[in-house]
Amino acid sequence: MKKLILLIWFAGIAAVVYAEDVLITRFGAKPDGHTMNTVAIQKAIDYCYNKGGGRVIFPKGDFLTGTIEFRDNVKLHFEKDARLLGSTNVEDYRNVDPFTEGLGIDVGWALLVAVDRENIGIEGYGVIDGQGSALKAAHILKDTRPEGQRWGRRPFLLRVVRCNNVTVKDISLNYAGAWTSHYFQSRNILIQNVKIRSVGVAHNDGIGIDGCQKVAISNCDVVSGDDALVFKTTSSKMACKDITVKNMRLKSNQAGIKMGTESMAGFENIDIKNCYIYDTKNGGIKLLSVDGARIKNVTIADIKMDDVRTPVLLRLGSRLNVFRKGQDQQQPTGYFENVVLKNIKAVSVDSTQLKSATGILITGVPNHKLSGVTLENILIELPGGGTAEEINVNVPEAIDQYPEVKTFGPVIPAYGLWARHVKDIKIKGLQFRLRSNDLRPALFLQDATNMLVRDAVIPATEDAASTVQVKQSANINLQGWKVYGSIRSLIVTDEASRSQIHLEKNRLPREQNLFQ
Repeated sequence: MKKLILLIWFAGIAAVVYAEDVLITRFGAKPDGHTMNTVAIQKAIDYCYNKGGGRVIFPKGDFLTGTIEFRDNVKLHFEKDARLLGSTNVEDYRNVDPFTEGLGIDVGWALLVAVDRENIGIEGYGVIDGQGSALKAAHILKDTRPEGQRWGRRPFLLRVVRCNNVTVKDISLNYAGAWTSHYFQSRNILIQNVKIRSVGVAHNDGIGIDGCQKVAISNCDVVSGDDALVFKTTSSKMACKDITVKNMRLKSNQAGIKMGTESMAGFENIDIKNCYIYDTKNGGIKLLSVDGARIKNVTIADIKMDDVRTPVLLRLGSRLNVFRKGQDQQQPTGYFENVVLKNIKAVSVDSTQLKSATGILITGVPNHKLSGVTLENILIELPGGGTAEEINVNVPEAIDQYPEVKTFGPVIPAYGLWARHVKDIKIKGLQFRLRSNDLRPALFLQDATNMLVRDAVIPATEDAASTVQVKQSANINLQGWKVYGSIRSLIVTDEASRSQIHLEKNRLPREQNLFQ
């Protein structure tokens, strides 16, 4: 029944009738790459709207413009070899819906913007190019503020705000001045066969879904300077909900798939599958609730990652920011519920954000344990190289800080999985591989309750003190482990936790002690 409803919904989007095709050149647009066409293109869109809707056609050529606004029932159609070029002058852009992003910067300027519209879209095999590097070069000649403050003045490539029935398909989105595409509090969105190449300046997120519902994303190829596919909730008033993602290629200078950091409302009923993440500089999969979000009924499955830094980070924190000042209020700390990561294979690069690489980080805060997570059939290859001294490090709590892997670094006391302030975590089928020796344990648990780790495969290491370290924890179940090599003890633990560790059907080296 659910699949039938989705099919009917998509058919409804496809069935919207557009009355007329309107060429932008009819209204004076020049395809020379130099003439400012903002007025001409907007006239074509407005004319099409006043005629009851239709397609605004961008023919072959280079069309330079500033901010363009969508109208109801109008699609922008790009013929092959048509290019829409963003102006390199920031004064040619408007901010129709201002807000503050996760670093506290005022943003919202955009090249293409739709606010409170319906039945809109972008289609065709052309290119929308924000000329981000040239835009930045011109901008910094006039704006002397530090880059961390001035970047927000530069425009997004595409902004969709409080819209219904949005289609973006087959188009190439290139070189934004800031975020590439941002969809906010909109419904019934179809993003399909989109190619993104947006690098060269900071904050070039690829696809940003911000408090949207009924979203389908598929068959996109994203190379981004910031997070490739990111879900946000910059407002508490609308969750990211009822979303499917499949068949994606994701490369990023930050994360491949991310939820948060802006995380006031929930991330619910989200299904992500069959994605390839590669060459990421700051994480593979990151699920982050630090502003009150409920991360609930989320499945991420059948994921392959190559050459990533830190494959998985799950974080529940209490930063509790408000991003739309005067329009919203601070939320209580959120939670995780029924979050499943399964069938994941990842290969870490040799050099990561951390001094020595770690595969999985899961951490709550002292009064709010991260719970409700299942990891199933996970294989991670790591470079190794960790030292015995790194086992005793105190990892920062960073309760109210911006959540990143480096926030908890530079040292993590486990090479495989580090979990702190967690409960009700189930792990089934966990395997690590090492390219060189690592003296840290494979698993480090601190303040963990009701945790099951079953069918783990632990590679051989030399001279390591233990396979597992456990501190201040209760009801820890290790079942069906296969541990290779020669380690002095399976588990190093404090006295209070020792009686709370339950072992069953584990295959260990003969000479290995159980506890130290």
